[in-house]
Amino acid sequence: MPPVIATRGLSKEFRGFRAVNNVTLDIAEGSVHALVGPNGAGKTTLFNLLTGYFRPTGGRIELDGRDVTGYAPERVARLGMARSFQISSLFDRLSVLGHVELALQATTSLGWRFWRSDRLLDAFRPRALELLDQVGLADEADTVAGELAYGRKRALELAVALASDPKVLLLDEPTAGMGVEDVDRTVELIGRVRAGRTVVLVEHNMSVVASLAERVTVLQHGEVLVEGGYAEVRTDPRVITAYLGESDADRT
Repeated sequence: MPPVIATRGLSKEFRGFRAVNNVTLDIAEGSVHALVGPNGAGKTTLFNLLTGYFRPTGGRIELDGRDVTGYAPERVARLGMARSFQISSLFDRLSVLGHVELALQATTSLGWRFWRSDRLLDAFRPRALELLDQVGLADEADTVAGELAYGRKRALELAVALASDPKVLLLDEPTAGMGVEDVDRTVELIGRVRAGRTVVLVEHNMSVVASLAERVTVLQHGEVLVEGGYAEVRTDPRVITAYLGESDADRT
C-alpha cells in the first residue's frame, strides 16, 4: 500500500540554519513510526512541517497521496491529522470533560465558539465520556485540568487529539517527564488507541520506542541517518556514534 505520509526532499531553513535538510520519508498506513535522534536533530521541526505549523523551505509533503505542502494547520487537521505537543497546552480551570466537549465541537460547523451555551455542548457529552473512558479519565471528568497529575494531563491531551477521529496521530514526546508508572500506562494507552490509525511519535525513551514502533527513523543534524526496525537501528554504529560521540562509541 502507498504510504499515508510521504516527504520528498523536505527542508526547513531559519536564517541560514537548516534545521531539516532534504528529508525523504515514507510512513506506512496503520504503523507506529518513531522519529528519534539526539537533541537538536530536527525531530520537532519535522513534526511542525508535517502538521502545517511551519512552511517548508523546499520539498514536498503528501498525506494519503495528496500534496499538502504549505497547508495551514487547520486544513491539515481537517484531512485527518492530529497532534499533541511537547509542552502541555491545557486550560487549567476548564474541566476534563469540557476540554473534550470543546474539541468535539471544533470538528463541527460550530468551531471553537466558547460563548455558545452549555446546552449545545451537552450534545457532545456522550461521545466525550466515551473518549475519556478510552484514555482512563472517565472518573475524573469533572476535575479541572490544572488539578490533574502530569501523566493524566498527557492522557487528556490524547483524548482531545482523538476527538477529531484522526487517521494519523502525531505524538511529540508523549512520555517526557513521566515516572515509570505513567510511562507504562501511556505505552499501554497508545497501544490501544492506535487501532485503525497511524501513529508517528517523537520519543527519547528507547524502551517506549522498542515497545511501540515497527519502524524507526533516526535523525541527526536535520537529516535521516538510519531507518529500519528497532533491533536493527539500535546496534547500528552510526546511531551509537550519534548518541554517544566518537570517542565513547569507540569504547562500546
